[in-house]
Amino acid sequence: MREFIVSGWEGVMNMNRNPLRHIPDMQVRHLILQILAWMWCIAFSLFFSSWYVFGITVVAHFVLILAIVVTVATFVATEQTFNFKSGYHSADRQRGFTYYRDKHGNAYKVPLPKGDPGGEHD
Repeated sequence: MREFIVSGWEGVMNMNRNPLRHIPDMQVRHLILQILAWMWCIAFSLFFSSWYVFGITVVAHFVLILAIVVTVATFVATEQTFNFKSGYHSADRQRGFTYYRDKHGNAYKVPLPKGDPGGEHD
């Protein structure tokens, strides 16, 4: 039973498994998902014959789907911005060297040992 519920949820809500995965633009996916959610809100409200229920279900769907979209967009943006799989390097050590200043304030470049990952804790 649990697998059936998880599979059903994934088939509708997972953007990598439902048919909306073929739409490349996430904003268009979000719009279509919102329209579908509102359609289901209207259907259930008419079934229960209450505009009050309609208002509650519209707001609930909007908040739930918006939270999911914001979370996914944040994950995607973070994955594209920060590439931690290749290792962490602080900004001044990312190219195999670091800068120091002499007593007169002049900068000079010091190469790092081979294989030194750099970072803030060395």
